[in-house]
Amino acid sequence: MSKVEEARHLLESLKLPKDQTNERAALVLLALARITKNQRWEESTDGLYTTKQIMDFIESSYGVRYAPNTRETIRRFTLHQFEQAQLVLRNHDDPARATNSPKNNYKLSGSALAILANYPDGSWSEAIEIYLSELGSLRSKYEKELDFERIPVRLPSGDEIRLSPGEHNVLHRDIIEEFAPRFIRGVPKLLYIGDTASSRGAEGGKLLHVAEAELISLGVQPMAHSKLPDVVIYEETRGWLFLIEAVTSHGPVSPKRHFELEDIMNKCTVGRVYVTAFPDLKRFKKYAGDIAWETEVWISEMPDHMIHFNGDRFLGPR
Repeated sequence: MSKVEEARHLLESLKLPKDQTNERAALVLLALARITKNQRWEESTDGLYTTKQIMDFIESSYGVRYAPNTRETIRRFTLHQFEQAQLVLRNHDDPARATNSPKNNYKLSGSALAILANYPDGSWSEAIEIYLSELGSLRSKYEKELDFERIPVRLPSGDEIRLSPGEHNVLHRDIIEEFAPRFIRGVPKLLYIGDTASSRGAEGGKLLHVAEAELISLGVQPMAHSKLPDVVIYEETRGWLFLIEAVTSHGPVSPKRHFELEDIMNKCTVGRVYVTAFPDLKRFKKYAGDIAWETEVWISEMPDHMIHFNGDRFLGPR
């Protein structure tokens, strides 16, 4: 394995979250230990280094150049978590140093140095076991925190799902809990919802809930599932399929998006109702000029009303 691959292996063994086991995190660990491509891990040291010094070492030793504005990313999404995991100590030379000081620095902790100095042939695995038993898994802590912060959503069926925290998923919840009871007759069937993950390592746009068999029964082919809008709800009473885009920063049902959806829905056997959902009037005004005709708009802060971009009739398939 290369030194970067070895560093990633170490971080994974330490059970850090996904974003703290990527290439950037591996390079930061190597820079903190001052290990070049040709050095052995037993040569690891625990000097004090600023974020800039870490970045300079990465560029000079591994040829990876991070832009100056990446400094905050390294601090917030790598060093901060290393510190929480007690792999590094911040401002060991002056704990009272202001957090915005350009002299802020980081050094490997004694526990981290003991693990690195014994990798890969020594007692590093035993050192990791001791470390984990004393400090616990940061990944587990993060997952518990994330689960606590997740957005609970009560489905029409009575079941509950939990979405990752974030404004976009708050709007997903409002669509299911506020829009659906007002404008969809009977018991709405949630056939699809994506989860816009947070920046803590989860993959954006993952399929949180998809009723594949029911979608196929309505003529929505499996290959189309990844291209579906944010929320898809079926109303059996009228045989309408609601295709809803949730917009907080981009992505309304524009003429282009409407054409694309109609194309992938060309074998759908039920009526299709296209809806763009916004959290507030301000966001709607920003995108009003992009909304396709023969579609609908719903605004969460005014949940009892719809705006119909059709000209000939109200809510319904075309």
